[in-house]
Amino acid sequence: MVTQTVLLTLGRLPKGLDIARSFHAAGWRVLVAEPFGWHLCALSRSVAQSFRVPAPNTDQSAYLDALLALIARERVSLVVPISEETMHVAALGERLPDDVRLFTAGSDAVLALHDKFHFAEGLQKAGVPAPKTALLGTSEAQAIAQAGPTVVKDRWGASGSNVTFCEQGWVQPDRPNALVQEQLKGDEVSSFSIVHAGKVSATIVYQPVIRDGTVSTVFERINAPDVETYVDQVAQSSGHTGFLSLDLMINGANVTAFECNPRANSGIHFLETGDIACAILEPGFVPRFNRHARMQQAYPTLTLLWGAIGTWPRYRQIAKALFTSRDVTWSWRDPLPFALMTPATWPLLRQAMFDGRSLGEAAIHDIGLFGPSER
Repeated sequence: MVTQTVLLTLGRLPKGLDIARSFHAAGWRVLVAEPFGWHLCALSRSVAQSFRVPAPNTDQSAYLDALLALIARERVSLVVPISEETMHVAALGERLPDDVRLFTAGSDAVLALHDKFHFAEGLQKAGVPAPKTALLGTSEAQAIAQAGPTVVKDRWGASGSNVTFCEQGWVQPDRPNALVQEQLKGDEVSSFSIVHAGKVSATIVYQPVIRDGTVSTVFERINAPDVETYVDQVAQSSGHTGFLSLDLMINGANVTAFECNPRANSGIHFLETGDIACAILEPGFVPRFNRHARMQQAYPTLTLLWGAIGTWPRYRQIAKALFTSRDVTWSWRDPLPFALMTPATWPLLRQAMFDGRSLGEAAIHDIGLFGPSER
């Protein structure tokens, strides 16, 4: 039997590690393409080899050419994007050989979901509840601001960067590629789904327990049938294939998504690792949830604990979460990624220490798609 090869297009994040471990367990040869020379997945016994490629934000053309050369040389049969680099990798679709599958939608479809303005517009056209949204500087934006509290954010932003919460009647001065959105009320949750041609194989709904800014370091799975129904509507209306992650607000029986990310998020950690590959490969396969209701990224949570020294209620909350939650990286069969997490994440830590970026911003700084000029 010939071993098939899968290429993951990012190796720095724990969600990529879950996918690598799953394909390895399924008998696949796992390769990783990564702009960093040193990264988390490089330490995993599930990864056969890692290859350094140009950063897509530095030179998208060189990045795509490097992926295509790697796919041809290593006889890759499946490409799985992981995070924000998905917006670039989607452009490979029309350039791949017929026998190579790409687990994401076409470039135009992916960018329509990634663009927060077009996403909200698409929901409204499909009759799916959506927040009132307008481009900053327009009369529509001013009307939304006069009606109530708003959020101002970048159309192509990620990791909560450049997000401002505004009081009623006030909007930030005009800035390029930004939008105004009504500030929704309720309980904020996130979802993660694996989707094939608009049909959802599985959806995880989870909520933050401990946050570092806008990013959750500890999160717990919840039962939310109304959210799952809403996600089904979004997937069906978009016809998406690939990972689909939403940020939503629940207010009583009302569910509304205010942001969409056509890539994986932390919800993937609640799936049984061995089932992830099958759910990607087989449209009808329904993956199981693992037994852990609460998961965490232990190292960032520990950092928050140190920072909370002297603030007893916050310290106690973080300490309790830290010692009662399962780490997303740990596996006794594959211990090095957890044991060497600090040196493995040095490229991110260096940016946080010397460039003033949050870890979330550092993780996507060289791979995200932040504006139309990068298309």
